[in-house]
Amino acid sequence: MDWSQHSIPAMRLEPRFGDRVVPVFCERPGSIPAMVAEAVARNGDGEALVCGATRMTWREVAQRSAQIAAGFQKLGLRRGDRVAVLLGNRTEFVLTMLGAAHAGLVTVLLSTRQQKPEIAYMLTDCGAKLLIHEAALADRVPDAADIPDVTHRIAVDDDPRLSRFPELANHSPAAPVEVGEEDTAMILYTSGTTGRPKGAMLAHCTIIHSSMVFVSCLKLTAADRSIAAVPLGHVTGVVANIMTMVRAAGALIIMPEFKAAEYLKMAARERVTYTVMVPAMYNLCLLQPDFDSYDLSSWRIGGFGGAPMPIATIEKLAAKIPGLQLANCYGATETTSPSTMMPGACVVSHIDSVGLPCPGATIIAVDAEGRELPRGAIGEIWIHGGSVIKGYWNNAKATAESFTAGFWHSGDLGSIDEENFVRVFDRQKDMINRGGLKIYSAEVESVLAGHPDVLESAIVAKPCPVLGERVHAVVVTRNTVGAEVLRTWCAERLSDYKVPETMDLRTDPLPRNANGKVMKRQLRDALTAA
Repeated sequence: MDWSQHSIPAMRLEPRFGDRVVPVFCERPGSIPAMVAEAVARNGDGEALVCGATRMTWREVAQRSAQIAAGFQKLGLRRGDRVAVLLGNRTEFVLTMLGAAHAGLVTVLLSTRQQKPEIAYMLTDCGAKLLIHEAALADRVPDAADIPDVTHRIAVDDDPRLSRFPELANHSPAAPVEVGEEDTAMILYTSGTTGRPKGAMLAHCTIIHSSMVFVSCLKLTAADRSIAAVPLGHVTGVVANIMTMVRAAGALIIMPEFKAAEYLKMAARERVTYTVMVPAMYNLCLLQPDFDSYDLSSWRIGGFGGAPMPIATIEKLAAKIPGLQLANCYGATETTSPSTMMPGACVVSHIDSVGLPCPGATIIAVDAEGRELPRGAIGEIWIHGGSVIKGYWNNAKATAESFTAGFWHSGDLGSIDEENFVRVFDRQKDMINRGGLKIYSAEVESVLAGHPDVLESAIVAKPCPVLGERVHAVVVTRNTVGAEVLRTWCAERLSDYKVPETMDLRTDPLPRNANGKVMKRQLRDALTAA
């Protein structure tokens, strides 16, 4: 099966990033500012952004973005310079990103959960010249000596007395800076298995391709209204929510923080039609005692990813919102979000699958030597197509290790069946999936190793009925040290969701096999049996 039964725009093969040839849409905007201009042309007076009391049309969004671009230029920023964003879900996030693209700049997206050492590393690695941050997170901003490239800092706050952001837009609109399709538009840092995050470079063309995939496969139009309930700083938020709504010229309703009760109120009040969330969010909504009191009849597309959707959740949603079409999506930062998508009619019949390859995507399972395996055989999933990024910022070694002729090595174990449905079975990288948030065990283990009382540690997933998995640490200590001391140590150096929630402290060595590798399966089995 494929997407031929859908109204997918015409595609053709084109060269990209030097040595690749990939299928791309024949007719497409040449840049993010061009896509914004198309949204204005199609739906200029239509609602674009809603956040609290703020409501903006596409025409207003385009003008404000152009004014912010002029503000960037007044600061001395020029094409290709990096603007780092440490903001939660708010209109300033979207306007900064679009304004940066308008000025030919690169937006570096940071998570509000990251701590000072993580932020310092990323700002230094990307050489950001400007940091726009939540005023409330000023204590997370590294000292000037630790981030010498950052020459400007702008705080954002709802209180105008604390916010310098309005100064950026206090200029006449700037003309868009000409950029190439393959120019980097954004850098998103992925958790590194060696403890060092890698800056995935999302180009204008990969972002546009992915947004067009969402719009065409889900049949989105200017009449659609999406809630951004996931963090905008993650690839799902920035691509599946923001840029997809730009392409559709629909409305984006921004939720500062996901809370199930508030989500239901907002979805009913704003007549939401489309959203993408992790399964745990759907479950939390269904657990609300007043769920049935909300009119959610306009909600027609419920995208999900990051974890399997329990069959019981699918059945409850079908009973309570008959018009809701669920769409499983599988992807990563390196694929600019979607690699597969499940046609709505197939969700139940293919419950164990993450869907079909998106238009233009080629997905194969390979053996340890990189040779394609036959249909149904389990191997590492490799992904090729117009949404695959060009590589990692300032890291040629990691790029060479993770990409082969345009195929990205996902590190996931899976298979592709005769009908082209993709299945993902396990992860090669000891990754923990906490409600859709990915945590690499090596990164947490590296932080624990820095504590003077820790000899060694192993991070494993602890099953959780709500979030799927939680972070559990098995720690071998040399002295008597409490779990809370180690948790505090981690919390000062890691995003909050990466901090181990439970710990097993011991003095005996970790179990290892003949090759000296820690047998994490044994630790997981012991945890499950406990």
